[in-house]
Amino acid sequence: MLLSAPIPGEAYADSVPRTHGPVTKRIVERQTGEAPGTILISHAARALDFVLGPQKVARYSIGVARDGFVWSGTVRVGAKAEWPDWRPPAEMRRRDPSLPEMVPAGPYNPLGARAIYLFKNGKDTLYRIHGTNDAPSVGGFVSSGCFRMTNADVMELYRNVPIGAKVVVE
Repeated sequence: MLLSAPIPGEAYADSVPRTHGPVTKRIVERQTGEAPGTILISHAARALDFVLGPQKVARYSIGVARDGFVWSGTVRVGAKAEWPDWRPPAEMRRRDPSLPEMVPAGPYNPLGARAIYLFKNGKDTLYRIHGTNDAPSVGGFVSSGCFRMTNADVMELYRNVPIGAKVVVE
């Protein structure tokens, strides 16, 4: 959910998030065959696993794509940003002409506190692993193909995932 920007002079303090949302991470056993630092995303389970070792992952709850926007494949982390601006892709703006050209960082930005940009063959896919200022949406089928985490979770993942890390989306 994109929070609407405040109307000048209108009280809107109650709509501004006051926390980074819950921490959903738990350490679980999982045989992956992947190297530490790999990210495994399960659309069906609405979970992101960050491989810690041969049989351990850090599992986070995530929001995933709604019907019609699901994708799978192997990509790489191509870039990362703290408190990113959001520029809706042209295709998204065609579907919803009310979207602005850009939403600056802050409480109304749907990318939240951090964004991890997913690339394939060196090119930006326009998909992201990102935070959200709408923490209750995490765990749902809510996006146009991106993966949504609480800001608390994405800030931790951001610190631990390097540029170039492998990301497998199932």
